[in-house]
Amino acid sequence: MNEIYQITNGQVLTPAGWLKDASVLIKEGKIAKISAHNQKIDNAIRIDAEGQYVVPGCIDMHIHGGGGRDFMEATPEAFETIIEAHAQHGTTALLATLAVSSPDTIHRAIEVCESMQNSSQKGARILGLHLEGNYLNETMKGAQPPEYISNPDPDEYKALLASTSCIKRWSASPELPGALAFGQYVSSRGVLVALAHTVATYPEVKEAYEAGFTHATHFYNAMTGMHKEGIYKREGTVESIFLMDDMTVEVIADGIHVPEAILRLIYKIKGVERTVLVTDAMAAAACAAGTEIDDKRVIIEDGVCKLADRSALAGSIATADRLIRTMVQDAETPLEDAIRMTSETPARILRIADRKGTLEVGKDADIVLYNKDLHVQKVFVEGRIVGGNK
Repeated sequence: MNEIYQITNGQVLTPAGWLKDASVLIKEGKIAKISAHNQKIDNAIRIDAEGQYVVPGCIDMHIHGGGGRDFMEATPEAFETIIEAHAQHGTTALLATLAVSSPDTIHRAIEVCESMQNSSQKGARILGLHLEGNYLNETMKGAQPPEYISNPDPDEYKALLASTSCIKRWSASPELPGALAFGQYVSSRGVLVALAHTVATYPEVKEAYEAGFTHATHFYNAMTGMHKEGIYKREGTVESIFLMDDMTVEVIADGIHVPEAILRLIYKIKGVERTVLVTDAMAAAACAAGTEIDDKRVIIEDGVCKLADRSALAGSIATADRLIRTMVQDAETPLEDAIRMTSETPARILRIADRKGTLEVGKDADIVLYNKDLHVQKVFVEGRIVGGNK
């Protein structure tokens, strides 16, 4: 049974803006009351925020692992380690992401995901699966393993979607043969379809959007920018996505995958409502000191994960709090907007804004307390304290 908590003396971020010296009442896993007053509530455990920021938790739409484990291990132990590790850094809900995988790995991950979605969890809430593959352009595969990369197969993706309801997002390259039909079918089943690992031109991006590709995976990474073909300049996928006004984007805001100036550009053009911050975190993220990573294909260097031969970035080691610090301290984004890009915007894109993404009465009590330096002090997931000083 959930405890009753009263967070007092906080700077609380609500859809209407900041409430200073405010309180939040948590009861039965939900936000029961938000008040500008701090009157003591009987039977509630009081938590004095001491002026800290009280904000909605991060909903990470693209995350592969953490705490030394990867979702592709497809075991309950790996899933549990990852969600507990990232909860310590402000993530309260996530899509477990699989890179290009064997059919067996995908099916085993589905089994684990279905089981954990319906059970009590110690860390962040698992919302479902994100398949980043296997329908990717091999010329832009980056660190993705090549052996299972293929063109979209209707028999395969239709059977997979018929077997489970836990697939919530699917990333693919829209220029591949059969990709438009894939986008139309998968999006018609309520799954978010995103373009990824792509060399799509503007006409192809436009066609893809009309076919259901409404989101862009790790924007600027594994896609083309403006380039020359002979003596002529051609738009790349990046510029094409900017031209699609309603297409949403996600960005790995670790300051490495996308530099600070480009983070500012994305924020300026796409805005809060169409930009999501994601970690794209690998196993090496959110690790306790001394954790060893059993993957000789990659190295950790300069605050990022690289292929061992340094030929490509292999994913990030970012956590939710790092994304927010980068956007606020380096890209000079207002704190409330950085928070919204990790919470409100992904909740709306994933169609769960009725219960998550903002601090409002009746919604899940997914709450993070940050100090003035934007370091996590306490984390609630659906009314349970899962991180910080319990």
